[in-house]
Amino acid sequence: MNKKYLTSILLVVFIDLLGFSLILPLLPYYARTFQASQLLTGALIASYALAQLIGAPFLGRLSDRFGRRPVLLASVFGTLLGFILLGLANSLWILFAARILDGLTGGNLSVAQAYIADVTDARNRAKGLGLIGAAFGVGFIFGPVTGGFLSQWGYNVPAYFAAALAFSNLLLIYFWLPESLTAEKRSEQPGKKPAVTLQALLVAIQRPFTGSLLISRFFFGLAFATFQTIFSLYALQKFNLSAVQIGYVLTYVGILSAFTQGFLVGRLTARVREDVLIVVSVGLMALALFGWVLAPSLPVVLILLVPIALSGGLLNTLLSSTLTKAVAPHEIGGILGLSTAVESSTRIFAPLAGGALLQQGGSWAPGGFGALIMAGLFLYVWLTIYNHPMLGEIRIRTAAAPAVAAD
Repeated sequence: MNKKYLTSILLVVFIDLLGFSLILPLLPYYARTFQASQLLTGALIASYALAQLIGAPFLGRLSDRFGRRPVLLASVFGTLLGFILLGLANSLWILFAARILDGLTGGNLSVAQAYIADVTDARNRAKGLGLIGAAFGVGFIFGPVTGGFLSQWGYNVPAYFAAALAFSNLLLIYFWLPESLTAEKRSEQPGKKPAVTLQALLVAIQRPFTGSLLISRFFFGLAFATFQTIFSLYALQKFNLSAVQIGYVLTYVGILSAFTQGFLVGRLTARVREDVLIVVSVGLMALALFGWVLAPSLPVVLILLVPIALSGGLLNTLLSSTLTKAVAPHEIGGILGLSTAVESSTRIFAPLAGGALLQQGGSWAPGGFGALIMAGLFLYVWLTIYNHPMLGEIRIRTAAAPAVAAD
C-alpha cells in the first residue's frame, strides 16, 4: 500500500465524516424550531439520502473520467456551501435546500474508496477499505458529542463549525492530497474514457456477478439501516434509556465498528477468502439480529452488539472490496458510486419500515424483520456469490498483480 496517499485520504474522510455526524443528530431539533411536523422532519432526514442516491454514481463515474482529486474538491466545496446554507437557514425550505445540496455533492465517500483502490494492490484492498471504514467510525464517535456541545449556543453554530471543517478539508485536498489516478494508470486503459451516463452506470447491475453484489448490498443495507435508525426508539421503548445513555451505547457501537474495520478486516482477509467471509458475516448478522429479538435486558443487547458490529463492518468493507476487483480499473469509481447509491436508498426506506414495525408490532418487530432479511440473504449469497466463477478469475488476477509501493 502507498502509505503516504493512504494517510492523506483517511484524514480527508475523517474530517468529512466528523462534519456530517456533527449535524445529523441535531436536524430533528433544528427542524422543530421551524414548527416542522414529524412527517416533514423525517422527509428532511431522508432528503439527504435521496439526493445522494442521485449524485453518488455520477460523482464516482466523473472521478473515473477526470480523476479523484478534482471531484473530491468539487464535492467538498458543495458540502461547504450546504453547511453555510444550513447555518443561514431562516425557514424550513432552506433547511431542505441545504441538505439536498449536501446530498448531491456528498457522495464523495465512493470517490474516497476509489482513491483507496488506486493506491492499494488487490491483496491489500480490503485492508485499505477497512481503514476508511474505521475513519468513518471514529468520525461518528466524536461528531455527535461535539455537535451536542455546540448546540447550546444555537443550532446554527454546529452548522458553521461543520462548514469550517469542510473548508479545512478543501485546503487539505488542494495543498496536500495528490492525484491517485495518475497518467500511468490512465495509460493502462488506452482509448477508454468512461461515459458519465445513467445507461453506462446501469450496465453494472445487468452483469450477473456485480449485480449479485449490489443486490446483496441493498438487502444487507436495509436490515442494518433498520437496526441503526430505529435503535434509539427501541432502547427508549423497551429499556426506557435516556438520551445520554443511548449516546453512550451508540459510542460503544462506533468503537466496535472502528476496531472491526481498522484492525480485524486486514487480518481476517489475509487468512480467509473474501467470499467465505461474506457468507459467514451474513449468517452471523442473521443470528445476532434474531438474538436482538429475544434480548431480555440491556447487558444482553450490549453483548449482541459485538457480532452485529463485527458482521456489519466486515460486510461493508468486503462487498466494496469485491466490487472493485470485479470490474475494470476505469470503472471502479462508477461501481462504488452505484454501491453508495444503493446503500442510500436503504436509508430512505429503513426509518419508515422500522418505525412502522416498532409501532405496530412492538420492540421485537424491527429485529425480526432484519433477521428474516439476513436469513434470506444468506441463502442468496450462498447460491450466487460463494464460489462464483468470477471469484476464481479475481484470485488469479490478485495473485498476479504487482504490489503497490509503500513510499
